[in-house]
Amino acid sequence: FKGYLHADGYKAYNSVPEITIVGCWAHARRCFVDALKAMPPKKDDKLTATEEGLKFCNKLFEIERELHDVTPQERYEGRITKSKPVVDKFKKWLQHQRPRVLPRSPLGSAIQYCLNQWEKLTAFLLDGRLELDNNRGERSIKPFVIGRKNWLFSNTPKGAASSATIYSIVETAKENGLNPFEYLKYLFDKLPNSDITDINTLDEFMPWSTTLPQVCRVKS
Repeated sequence: FKGYLHADGYKAYNSVPEITIVGCWAHARRCFVDALKAMPPKKDDKLTATEEGLKFCNKLFEIERELHDVTPQERYEGRITKSKPVVDKFKKWLQHQRPRVLPRSPLGSAIQYCLNQWEKLTAFLLDGRLELDNNRGERSIKPFVIGRKNWLFSNTPKGAASSATIYSIVETAKENGLNPFEYLKYLFDKLPNSDITDINTLDEFMPWSTTLPQVCRVKS
């Protein structure tokens, strides 16, 4: 695989070759939300540094909502015009605040997270197809992450590998607009009598195949 990889800051992705990691602004924003929760009650209406940081993040998400229904090229151009100035100001603000905040405080941690992830966080400006956050990817794995304690009881490594295969098939089917139950029924019925060593035959069973029967598809 070559290209862009949306990720959540997990360091293991740094060693994957030939990719550009696209960071998650939802994670960056969450750092400031958590820092805000840790603050004592305010005595006046003046914006605190934590609120200022959160405001920068909120502005980027506001711009994304404005660009939601445009083409990738229009989104790219809109981001350069609207988002990049916000990003540039935010970086100057982070660099200004870093020496003025306790490094291990919630706000200090939020600032350091953003600076450490800066190259990844700004990668969304490179291509209009990219997203501002990794939320869609996280939502797609949530169904089986929630039950991860159950996965401890696969019994054997082969059992775990088989489970991973099934989860992958189910989630890929959902992403391609299929009913996982009907799709699996179709595979179990047809694959035993098909020559799956033939690539062309195997392609017809893939979740994105246009030749799959209508019963496998989610009714719109």
